Amino acid sequence: DLDRGKTLVIHCLAIGETDVDGHVQIFFELNGQPRTIKVANRKFAHMVEKRRKGERDNPKHVISPMPGMISSISVQSGHSVRSGDILLTIEAMKMETAIRAERDAQVTALLVAAGDSVDAKDLLIELEPVQ
Repeated sequence: DLDRGKTLVIHCLAIGETDVDGHVQIFFELNGQPRTIKVANRKFAHMVEKRRKGERDNPKHVISPMPGMISSISVQSGHSVRSGDILLTIEAMKMETAIRAERDAQVTALLVAAGDSVDAKDLLIELEPVQ
């Protein structure tokens, strides 16, 4: 009972296996309607590697604009890049998005590899702006 006249009936149907991201899928009914949700499995939370989140206003950070998979990387640590150069590409829903350098800089850290899954706002590359 949530409130007077408001009752939710939740019936757990099944709990899936923990995936590589440390999440488990829960199958349940909410007021007779089938539902599915993914939740973190706290038993495995310490074993799952979390990516650092980037700061949108930090000129040294290149962050993921969306969730997806890194399909290719065009730079390495130590490379110099010019404004507009392609740094990497992200694939999501069979569409590729090129991530480009916003200014001339040097790559100081490459934090992802081809095939990695990323979430929105994950830190992908650290740059050092060139004066």
